[in-house]
Amino acid sequence: MNVALYGRPGARWAMTERGKAQLSRSEDEIRIGPSSMQWRDGSLHISLQEIAVPVPRGISGTLTLTPMALNSVDFELDEHGRHRWWPIAPCARVTAEFKHPALRWEGTAYLDSNRGSEPLEKGFQSWNWSRAALPDSETAVFYDLIDRMGEDRSIAYKFRPDGSASALTPPPLAPLPKNFWRVGRTTRSDNGTGASVTRTLEDTPFYARSEVETVVHGAPATGVHESLDLDRFDSRWCQMLLPFRMPRWTR
Repeated sequence: MNVALYGRPGARWAMTERGKAQLSRSEDEIRIGPSSMQWRDGSLHISLQEIAVPVPRGISGTLTLTPMALNSVDFELDEHGRHRWWPIAPCARVTAEFKHPALRWEGTAYLDSNRGSEPLEKGFQSWNWSRAALPDSETAVFYDLIDRMGEDRSIAYKFRPDGSASALTPPPLAPLPKNFWRVGRTTRSDNGTGASVTRTLEDTPFYARSEVETVVHGAPATGVHESLDLDRFDSRWCQMLLPFRMPRWTR
């Protein structure tokens, strides 16, 4: 269960890999170690009991995510259908209450899922993904991928709080500055300009998560942006670094 809390005070990060004995799943609930997610009364209830790294500190709290509507359509990310993306609740609200650290807030939320029949690095060289909040509680999502054959693939959709969705004509690609580790970042913005990184949230040798400002069909938008370099991820030196960030509890 990956937990990332940004900002001061209280910034913490955890992602512990756990063995099969610590996993259980039913139709409406999944438990991973001491943490769990459960659908109940139309909302996703998340209970978190994790230990942050690299400085061990407790993360304890609950989140309640309530979709404005559920989306039943998922998308193929590659031409063979080996990788799929499901934006489950692109428009949602969340309430977060943490004991450790002591935090509470409410705001807009987004829930999606990725699944596949092979590791991501087998299907793709890289991708850039972003979710932007638009006026009237709408959400725009852009996926730009490069597969193992070097072919580009783009997905652009607008999701509305009533559950309807429509394909977007994606604005031009707009360059963003590389992160500290020189991972490339691009997003979508009108005229290919006007996009900027306001904050880099995760800065790693193969992955960057950022807060960005952009313009989508004439509307200024604030978004969450992710860049993933799967060639880097698959390199031996990068794999050797992962256990320092992702400890394993196999028992």
